[in-house]
Amino acid sequence: MIDIATLQALNAPTREERLENLQKAVQTASFPEANPVYINCHIHTTYSFSPYSPAAAVFAAKAEGLCTAGIVDHDTTAGAEEFIEAGKIADMPVTVGMEARVSMQDTPLSAVHTNNPDQSGISYMTFQGIPHWNLARMNEFFAPLRAARNERTRKMVANINHLLVNSGILLDFDHDVEPLSLYREGGAITERHLMYALAKKLTAQYGRGESLVQIMPSLGVALSEKQAAQLMDTQYRFYEYDLLGILKSAFIEKIYVPATDECITIAQAAKLAEENDAIACYAYLGDVEQSVTGDKKAQKFEDAYLDQLFDVLDSCGIHAVTYMPTRNTPKQLDRLRTLCQQHHMFQVSGEDINSPRQSFVIHAMEKPQFANLVRSTWQLIDHENGTCRIELQRCRTNLMYASVRSLHKKHK
Repeated sequence: MIDIATLQALNAPTREERLENLQKAVQTASFPEANPVYINCHIHTTYSFSPYSPAAAVFAAKAEGLCTAGIVDHDTTAGAEEFIEAGKIADMPVTVGMEARVSMQDTPLSAVHTNNPDQSGISYMTFQGIPHWNLARMNEFFAPLRAARNERTRKMVANINHLLVNSGILLDFDHDVEPLSLYREGGAITERHLMYALAKKLTAQYGRGESLVQIMPSLGVALSEKQAAQLMDTQYRFYEYDLLGILKSAFIEKIYVPATDECITIAQAAKLAEENDAIACYAYLGDVEQSVTGDKKAQKFEDAYLDQLFDVLDSCGIHAVTYMPTRNTPKQLDRLRTLCQQHHMFQVSGEDINSPRQSFVIHAMEKPQFANLVRSTWQLIDHENGTCRIELQRCRTNLMYASVRSLHKKHK
């Protein structure tokens, strides 16, 4: 984690201030030598939810020794240009994409949980390698979907208020939730903004430490020993981020409103990616029996029908998969990677970064077996810049990585 003063400067109110402050910060910072296998293509910024602006994310990644980094904010590419410019300032190549939820309607998996713990029939995907000249068009496409998501979030605010009617806590979307986001600058509002707003309300009313710990049972929140210890650490600078995580685990299932109008279908996602020369990736999650990282509860996702899922991806025109090596067991990863090879899937990797306690480094990338994920990251960067193109061709059932010097010209 970068120091607080630097983070505050890099999270300044305007993009111009953030980039100017980044120029100053890199001139005085002492960065470790970049490790050629340290990549992370799944970082979130303040344009969806994160303690890091795009400029701060680049600085933090470089400060941890990454050789390159990528962002995939939810439902938006609004932070991409800042991230690209920040990469130039910090002399770090970057990749830009976006994460979205898609409907599995009209597929055999329309009624089952895949990689979404909150809702069946809705899956998370990423659009990787978006060429820079198509970023604005992608963001414009998702603008009405972000607005539809806001209407659903308003309903969840009402559900929270009903659930906590006797607590004295009252949330307002316009005054408490939306101001925590960059929605007016093209960003997205997520469930994490909602929980962050609730965390701020609770600390304002009950303070930090013992008084908050004591009130939690009356709100329906049973704290683990670890969670109670976090809430007793009143000096932690990101106290409300810890509280957010606790509240999300306790309340989302109770107040969740299913996503409908804000989700395109998986077939539409494939078409959108093709029209914008982006790479649509299914985001593999994998069942959790005994958490590899020690912080996941036991839960079933797509492993029981993974073979069928790959057939569905093929039939819908999805030819890439992104996954998190640290999250899954060797057995899960071996099975997944074998299926990727059998179905000629392009493979991308990254670990979800949206909290200050997380490290940007994926130590699993040190293993030689994941060298292909490092190569694919550089291929994404070249694809986005127009120097080379990744071709995912269904008819030939193989992947091509071809030099296309004038790729961007046909989009002008």
